Order: sequence, then C-alpha cells, then structure tokens
Amino acid sequence: MKALICIPTYNERENISPLVEAIFSNVPDNAEVLVIDDNSPDGTGQIADELAAKNPRVNVLHRASKDGLAAAYVAGFKWALDRDYDWIFEMDADFSHDPKFLPLFFETIQTHKWNSVCGSRYVPGGGVSNWSRSRLLLSRLGSLYASFWLGWKVRDWTGGFNSWSKETLKAINLDDIKSRGYCFQIEMKFRCLDTGNALKEVPFTFQERREGHSKMSGDIVSEALVGVANLRLRDRQY
Repeated sequence: MKALICIPTYNERENISPLVEAIFSNVPDNAEVLVIDDNSPDGTGQIADELAAKNPRVNVLHRASKDGLAAAYVAGFKWALDRDYDWIFEMDADFSHDPKFLPLFFETIQTHKWNSVCGSRYVPGGGVSNWSRSRLLLSRLGSLYASFWLGWKVRDWTGGFNSWSKETLKAINLDDIKSRGYCFQIEMKFRCLDTGNALKEVPFTFQERREGHSKMSGDIVSEALVGVANLRLRDRQY
C-alpha cells in the first residue's frame, strides 16, 4: 500500500521536524509525508525543504499564501491522486494528532474493507486531553448537530485525523468541495458516506498543541454551524 500523509502548515517551525520524525517511527517504510506550506513567514517551508533534501520520503508543496485549511488539503489530495497513492491521510502539524495512533489506522486499513478510516475522540477508547468542559461540550454538540442535519451516525464529525482511499477521493469530486475552514472535515465525511463509501471510526486521544498558538476561533465555529445546514440544503437539491 502506497500511503501519503498530508500535513498543512502555517507557522509551525517548532513542530514540523519532530513531527516528521515521529511519523516515520510509526508508519511502514513505504509511507511518505507531504508538507503543504502556505508561505509561512516563520520559515516552516524552508525547514520542510531541508527535510526533503535529506529524506526522499518527505515531499513539500508550497502555496503562495494562506488560503484556508480546506484549500490546503484539497491541493494535497490532488497532488497525491496525480501520483497514484493508494491511501491519503490528513493530520495537524501541532501534535494534536499524535503519530503513535497511526499504526491503528494502518492495521484497520489492511485488515478490513473500509473506504475511509477516521480518528474519533468519541468512540470507546478515544478522548481529549486538557480541554475545558465548555470546549468539550461544544465539540460534542457540534457532532450531534451534524448527525441530526446530515442523517449519518458519525461520532466525531469535526475530527481532522483522517485517511481516505484514492477511490473515495475520486468519488467525492474534490472540485465540488464548498467548505473553506473546519467545516471541511464534516463535508468530507458526509460526501464519503453520501457516495456509498464505508467509513470506520477508530479511537485516538486529542492532545493540545505542543508549540505555537491555536488557530481555533469563534468564526470557525460559526462557519461550521452554517456550513452543515448548507450541506444538507445542497444535498436536497440533487
């Protein structure tokens, strides 16, 4: 299985090198990494280039400017499909998605016939670390809200630690993705299921970032709430 792990970055110079090292300690030898850097002013892109120069399993995609999480992932997914990777992963650059959980993803992919394997904080064995009760409640309610509107029983709609088969990404039609921010994760899962592909949730524990500052904001939450409703309304038009 030819696998690629996509990591969008913006100002992650403290994290990117140790993250890549940790990933390679937990994945098969034929798995590779793609750093998708949005012209980070802190030099993250240059560090990624240095890693790539030393290790052929590291690839770098430079984008001209910061254009949102969804756009970065779609660019990475298209890059992967053009090069015929079998499975494409997505994970954050800040260690909130700990690479120690990657072996469970690979084991699940290799032993079951799933089209997508997604990390879940809310299935048995999953969890969060160092969150306030209010943030945990907001996250749980967000997934319940998405399930209500979209009609699929997914425990963790908003999680961004996911993997997709190339067949699933082709069926989704990446050019048709409308979400710009964190609603992207919800839309990807919805489109996976809505195109008849099977999705499996596996447990992981979400950790707060090690270095840098969180990019979560009230605007992101609002965008996700409106985006879920729009997804359902668009679906009803077809």
